[in-house]
Amino acid sequence: MPWYAVHTRSRHEDRACLGLLQKSFHAFLPKLEVWSKRKDRRKKIMIPMFPGYLFVELTTLNNQIKVDVLKTFGVVRILGKPRGSEPIAVPDDKIDAIRRIVDSKVEVQQFQYPKVGEPARIIDGPFKGVEGLVLKTDYAKELFVVSIELLQRSVAIKVEGFQIARL
Repeated sequence: MPWYAVHTRSRHEDRACLGLLQKSFHAFLPKLEVWSKRKDRRKKIMIPMFPGYLFVELTTLNNQIKVDVLKTFGVVRILGKPRGSEPIAVPDDKIDAIRRIVDSKVEVQQFQYPKVGEPARIIDGPFKGVEGLVLKTDYAKELFVVSIELLQRSVAIKVEGFQIARL
C-alpha cells in the first residue's frame, strides 16, 4: 500500500496524526528525541523529524478518501505535483529508512547551513564567536568561505560545516 506525505498546519502534526488514526487511517509521524534548553535546565523532548509533515498509508486514492484526509483537523494538503494534480506516493524504501532512523534511537542532528550572502557565526575553532558573511559554499565537502570584517578590511577564511551556524 502506498504512503503519501501530508502537509499539516504549523505545530499541529500530533493533532492531525491523532485525527487520522481516529478515522482508521494508518498514519506515521516520525519523531526524534532531542535536548531542549530551558532557562534553568535541559530536558529531552520529542519533536517531529519533518516539522509540518506526516505520512499516511492509503489503500486507494479516490475522491472520498482524499476528502476524508483533507477534512481532518490540522491537515492542509496531500503533497503531489503542482496544484490540482494527483498526489505522489512516497516510496516504501524511504519510509523504511525513516523508520530505521527513528527506531535506532541514535542522536540525529539536523543542520541548517547558511547560504551565500547570509550572515553566519563561527562556533568552533580559533575564530569561535566571530560573525561574518558567507561568500562561497561547497555543501558536498562541507566547506564555507566566510568574510570577516576586521579594522575595515575584509578577510576570507575557510571553515568546515561543524564550525559554522546560521544567524
